[in-house]
Amino acid sequence: MQRYLTLASAGCLVASMSHAGGIDRSGQSIAPLFETGGESGSYAELSFGSVYPDVTGSALGADSGNLTENYLRFGAAYKTDINDRISLALIFDQPYGADVSYPTGTGYVFGGSTAEFESNAITGILRYKFDGGFSVHAGLRAQAISADVAIPYFAGYTASSPTDTSFGYLVGAAYEKPEIALRVALTYFSKVKHDTEVTEYTALTGTSTSPTSLETPEAINFDFQTGIAADTLLFGGVRWVNWADFTITPPVYENLLGTPIVYYNGNYTTYTVGVGRKFNDTWSGSVALTYEPAVGGYTTNLGPHDGLFGVTVGVKYTRDRFSVSGGVNLAWIGDAETVVSRTPFATSSFDNNTAIGAGIKIGYNF
Repeated sequence: MQRYLTLASAGCLVASMSHAGGIDRSGQSIAPLFETGGESGSYAELSFGSVYPDVTGSALGADSGNLTENYLRFGAAYKTDINDRISLALIFDQPYGADVSYPTGTGYVFGGSTAEFESNAITGILRYKFDGGFSVHAGLRAQAISADVAIPYFAGYTASSPTDTSFGYLVGAAYEKPEIALRVALTYFSKVKHDTEVTEYTALTGTSTSPTSLETPEAINFDFQTGIAADTLLFGGVRWVNWADFTITPPVYENLLGTPIVYYNGNYTTYTVGVGRKFNDTWSGSVALTYEPAVGGYTTNLGPHDGLFGVTVGVKYTRDRFSVSGGVNLAWIGDAETVVSRTPFATSSFDNNTAIGAGIKIGYNF
């Protein structure tokens, strides 16, 4: 039962992080580490997702139009057992991202503004199993980021940062009881500091290149699953991310406006709970709810959302060593008010916004 239902729930969650707090996108799942694999204890997967947000706001009687771009997500993982106690997993994900593009011709004060933040990460994890169902895991993560921003309203302001790669780590522990499909896992992800250079331009200051740094936030994931009836699994998790300490602060922008270009007013905690059900030897399905409370306060125009509620439905097909999981997510994005600086002026209101996500995962045991 554990193999089928674990994969059913994983398929449901392929699409579930459609618009989480801050610029979170992948949720940094380490689920492949716990796959049983085939005869050699090995498992591999590829996942693909597409997200279609619809975020609009208004200020001074002008509507912004939909400012969020559709985006694609890609992930991959490989897990193998080195021996009876030690397992190794390699996971590729795109943990953080932003795609903002305000339409022109709307009369909105930030029309024509764009922002793009991209990240790619490869994580290597080792797991050691003790007797009695307990295990510990730890790993290193190589993370690459890049960013580009344009805000025509501020004297034609633009900023770009080349790709920078830096490193972080994770540590955690888990407990399993396979006969009832029980697993609980707690994982800490360190912050990752990036030191790079940013090239900025305004009509007032010209072009300048300066050293700058940012830290992607530390996070804690708590994941659980347990059988609650024959062929039925309860699963979920809690993800806490330290977004309160995350800022992007290009020096020219800060000198002109006295504020970071991106910041958040607090830490975000995302809660997920769902049920998976095995229908027969080839088909299983799941449904999950996701809730993220708002933290309140003003936020920036490059990230106008605060909290969410989402519903995800998933299905999985298994045949021999192959499995295909798919999921669709609908998220209602929390209302937000934005300002140019921390002292409120030129406020905008964003409400009644949504995002739709869809994903597919292909797995192979060998």
